[in-house]
Amino acid sequence: MKVILKETVPNLGKSGQVVNVKDGYARNYLFPKGLATVAERNQISALEKLNARMAAKQAESKASAESLKEKLDGVTVKIEGKVGRDHGKLFGAITSQDIVDVIKKDLKIDVEKKQVVLHDPIKRLGRTKVLVDLHREVDAHITVHVWNAAFPEFDEEVVAAAPAEAVAEEVAAEVDAPAEAEVKAEEPAEVS
Repeated sequence: MKVILKETVPNLGKSGQVVNVKDGYARNYLFPKGLATVAERNQISALEKLNARMAAKQAESKASAESLKEKLDGVTVKIEGKVGRDHGKLFGAITSQDIVDVIKKDLKIDVEKKQVVLHDPIKRLGRTKVLVDLHREVDAHITVHVWNAAFPEFDEEVVAAAPAEAVAEEVAAEVDAPAEAEVKAEEPAEVS
């Protein structure tokens, strides 16, 4: 089934594009959420006329989107989350608005909430790749790092910063300990 996307849908297409999807996906997901409409002839011709008018406007906005992409692409944004006892699961969630707020505060870049494409809110500690739709033809990919000081084991930077020699010594100690225990068990006991 051909549909016209009203909003950007990750791994499918951008707003205003005509895409082919399975009937069930369109009926059960895209239509109920208001993400797409059926692509009929009159809607497609109206979309083409609209795209022709918008092309001139988009050329100017594309240049500004390219400059924003240079500033945003590959950046890691850190957000501290409140965590429960089950190690890694957040109280609440990190939403698009939270990401926009941190980008504005830390990077001094204005991004709209609808430009941050997040399928589901982030509910765990760790790193998540997030798409920022700056323009119809320009995307930036950022990494959102959700961390908590109480659980450094979920912070990859801390784990990666640990000296390799210390890790190697720990592994060697674990490997040698069982071997020594086996040798002592194999020695015959002295009979008196």
